[in-house]
Amino acid sequence: MIAEKKTNKFRLSRILAVEDDKDLAEIIQEVFDQSGYQSLILRRSEDIIDQMFDFKPDLVLLDYLLPGINGGELCGQIKRHQAFSKIPVIIYSAYPKVLTSLGDYGCDLFLPKPFDLDELAKHIETLLLKKEHSTLLH
Repeated sequence: MIAEKKTNKFRLSRILAVEDDKDLAEIIQEVFDQSGYQSLILRRSEDIIDQMFDFKPDLVLLDYLLPGINGGELCGQIKRHQAFSKIPVIIYSAYPKVLTSLGDYGCDLFLPKPFDLDELAKHIETLLLKKEHSTLLH
């Protein structure tokens, strides 16, 4: 299923992900590569806004539990920044209790870990389509 994504209309989309676990970061990178996305996988969350200015992502994927600052707080920084407030943000976590605080951060989607990679790909396509549609209307 993932290999089919090579022909999706969003193959030139840019995805920035923050994942501190090396193995999961490599898996995410491989999925994005196979799906035809341009991606930047960060292992640390410092200076995410600077990274976003440099990389110009169309979507951001964040692990919730990160050293230093959690993914929710990163999402809040992104959503409060005028240049990035419309960029879809997906947060994932193995701890569903974080759902109670996610409304404060403004994430577009929460995925519980472990998640299915094909499901992640479908959610990414849906959010990119929604973003594209929103951009065309404004």
